Amino acid sequence: MAFLYEYGLFIAKAITIVISILVVVGGIIALASKQKQGKGNLDISSISDKLQDVADHARELMLSKDELKQYNKDKKKQAKQKANQKDDQKNGRVFVIDFDGSMDAHEVENLREEVTTVLNVANKDDQVLVRLESGGGVVHGYGLAASQLQRIKDKGLNLTVSVDKVAASGGYMMACVADQVLSAKFAIIGSIGVIAQLPNFNKLLQKSHIEFEQHTAGDFKRTLTMFGENNDQGREKFKQELEEVHQMFKGFVSEHRPQLDIDKVATGEYWYGAKALELGLVDKIQTSDDYLLGLNQEHEIFSVQYRVKKNIAEKFGLAASQSLQTAAVKLMTKGQSLFR
Repeated sequence: MAFLYEYGLFIAKAITIVISILVVVGGIIALASKQKQGKGNLDISSISDKLQDVADHARELMLSKDELKQYNKDKKKQAKQKANQKDDQKNGRVFVIDFDGSMDAHEVENLREEVTTVLNVANKDDQVLVRLESGGGVVHGYGLAASQLQRIKDKGLNLTVSVDKVAASGGYMMACVADQVLSAKFAIIGSIGVIAQLPNFNKLLQKSHIEFEQHTAGDFKRTLTMFGENNDQGREKFKQELEEVHQMFKGFVSEHRPQLDIDKVATGEYWYGAKALELGLVDKIQTSDDYLLGLNQEHEIFSVQYRVKKNIAEKFGLAASQSLQTAAVKLMTKGQSLFR
């Protein structure tokens, strides 16, 4: 009996703790739902200084005291010479923007702020490097992202895109805007194609004796549906819409890289960097690291990043859940085409 009493007391305490935790979490969720979206912060930092710090630290570890003393002496002399040339900015500056794109391309909101910042401060001798990583995603999102890079070109600034891992489909749509496309040897490049897919649960609903009704005004307001019965007319219209997007994609790439045999590369296939160079999809095999080290010899390099502060909901992972729900809703809408 004593054991049962102690066990019951333990269960009661456990339930009390769980309820307390749920109350606290509920309060946090309630607070998060009322909190406004975090404001963004603009961060501009010197990549040149960071590279110099790394080099200085390495020399401190490797050089003797006399060698280090001589190096520091030479360094001060070079700094004075650089200061005299700074006002002229003969070689211009390099602004580096990082874009790591997801399927819904929500990163374009930060990209537009970063591009606007660069355009507000850049001179005609400056240039921009975009370190791009993306496997593609929604058409409208990556279309806007490519348009943001076009703004740099329209301003008359030299634009280089560097791909260390992947720039496929919508990612390549962005990359092809650049004056120069760099690629690591084994980076994935290409995939100039379009895909759209959705499940259909109509037979399962019929088996469970569940009726689904959908009413539209317009023959092609909804071509395919997840719950209704699809027909050949709707499928053909859906395929036609995909083909129209593909033609737009091909035309966009051809406009920016007219030397390409577009019919040869716009098959939806992807290639690794070396083959992509052979096909003309990229201009040079080089990592972004080596490219920046080369630029650092004659240019000042700055990183431009715009970040949005996370609110409480995002910090507790609620934003991720909301994104999944939004994605599920989007899949139910008409023509959710993806650059993939």
